[in-house]
Amino acid sequence: MDLAQEEPAGDGEMEELVRLSSANIPRVENHLHRTHFPGIVRKKAYIFDGLGNYYNKEWDLAEGSGQEFCWYHVELPKGKQKLSQSAQYLIDVLCPPLKLQDILSLVSNGPFCGHVDGALVFRVNSAGPPSSNFTFRLAARVTMNSVITISLGRVPRLGFSPVGQSLLSEIPSVESPSYHRGERKEGSGFVIREHVLEFLLTMNHSEEADNPVPKSVSNLVVHILDTHVDHLQDVVTKLEMELDSVELELDGGGFALKKEMLDERRFPKMHLNLQRLLQVIAHGEQVFPRVKEKCSSKHWFADEDISSLEELIGRLRRLKENVGFLANRVTAIQAGLDSWQSEQINRKLYYLSFLSIIFLPLSVITGVFGMNVGGVPWTVQKDPALKDGFRNVLALCVAMLLLVLLCFIFPALYTRLTAWHRRRSLRRSWSHNQRSFLKRTIGTQERGGYLRI
Repeated sequence: MDLAQEEPAGDGEMEELVRLSSANIPRVENHLHRTHFPGIVRKKAYIFDGLGNYYNKEWDLAEGSGQEFCWYHVELPKGKQKLSQSAQYLIDVLCPPLKLQDILSLVSNGPFCGHVDGALVFRVNSAGPPSSNFTFRLAARVTMNSVITISLGRVPRLGFSPVGQSLLSEIPSVESPSYHRGERKEGSGFVIREHVLEFLLTMNHSEEADNPVPKSVSNLVVHILDTHVDHLQDVVTKLEMELDSVELELDGGGFALKKEMLDERRFPKMHLNLQRLLQVIAHGEQVFPRVKEKCSSKHWFADEDISSLEELIGRLRRLKENVGFLANRVTAIQAGLDSWQSEQINRKLYYLSFLSIIFLPLSVITGVFGMNVGGVPWTVQKDPALKDGFRNVLALCVAMLLLVLLCFIFPALYTRLTAWHRRRSLRRSWSHNQRSFLKRTIGTQERGGYLRI
């Protein structure tokens, strides 16, 4: 399982879960909004009556009246587009009535919270590549009767769906080999597939159908920030599960698996992704308290929602600690792999050094006797008395080899001899002490006295 995978995972399963649930929402008459980039940017528009009901509405960016308030959400694609291209997408769908300063305050990177043209604008946009699964961008423009939000890719549980369409309210049953797509046996319940179940296990929240419908703009702002924190928690949970599985693979894996992980640089890439995630959480720690401070001065922002913002700030701090623990685990695993690689290199160098030590004396001997000068012993080929010179040279080489091996074996032999001598001395001393103790005990018993301790 690739931990450093950059492509977003899980969006297909979630879209499969909410495809049917978004089809039966009451919808106000919707006129076509012509854009220069059709089909690239996803848009959602809701109107809330302030009594717990909501409807889909046309994309006109109008504000609500009275207790009604509107929410317009733009979902930017997770691709390789530049930041200027994302700004063009927003200009296409939000202008008019928004101005250029509004667009720039929403699409720029980094943390921000302030008032722009009379509206409260905040963003937590990280500067990573948009195609990465660890790059998060969320920006909002809040007024008393409308909210405009921009996200990079789909944010789970951000939208709303009818309550009756929740998958979690169905009675599940496991998929069997005899089950065919589109079939459902009576009384067998909803057949849930394995990949959908694996995706649901990584979620730290319910579905869109279980979202409470906001009754005020302050409820909606808290809901948006809450889903952002839930999204971060989902990514951290998935990282923990994948890291656990990789640790199990490393415990049971061998040389090939460890070599593959080192060649792919899997853990350095994961560490980089964790640093991106920490950057997003740090942006939230900067922005959320400022949002709470500025919203506390608004008369339309409820006090209980201020308390909810305090809880979200605490969740971010705990999430940051959890990501820090994950980064330490990744660092420890990478250090273990580096140590294993160093051991492999040292072992190869040891073998090479051992071979060098063996063949170096032999090469010296053969070099000496191979010199083409006079006076070298056993080099007279025609002398019958020296006909065994070649055999004598080989015997000398073997003797030198045994000497070198003895030098390697001598420390171990010395240690064994020392330990044997120590054990023998202790055994002899124990026997002597035991005999002395028995003598003193017998003598004391004969005298009828007490034994001195």
